[in-house]
Amino acid sequence: MATMTLEKKRKNIDLPVDVLQRLSVLAASQGKSLKAFIEHLLVVKANSISVEVLENPSPSGDSFFEDVENMAEISARVKAHKAGKTKSAIKLKSAEEIKSFIDNL
Repeated sequence: MATMTLEKKRKNIDLPVDVLQRLSVLAASQGKSLKAFIEHLLVVKANSISVEVLENPSPSGDSFFEDVENMAEISARVKAHKAGKTKSAIKLKSAEEIKSFIDNL
């Protein structure tokens, strides 16, 4: 006979007193402990949810993020930023500074 071990994780949650009272009544009506009843509700709800992970991280579906080279560059820049290997940003505060910067490109 094969046995299956389910991985579980504990998490404390805070619920309003009135909600706990209503859940306690429902749990008792089904002959379950409050803990078992809440766990069952959460498992059933979680199993009914369909989660779709998209490759494109843009909420608007911008095609820029579908290009493998663009994503590789973004990843490299994020990695460099986290490692502190990026150049300081240039802050332009006036129209003259902006014009001068563009003229010197």
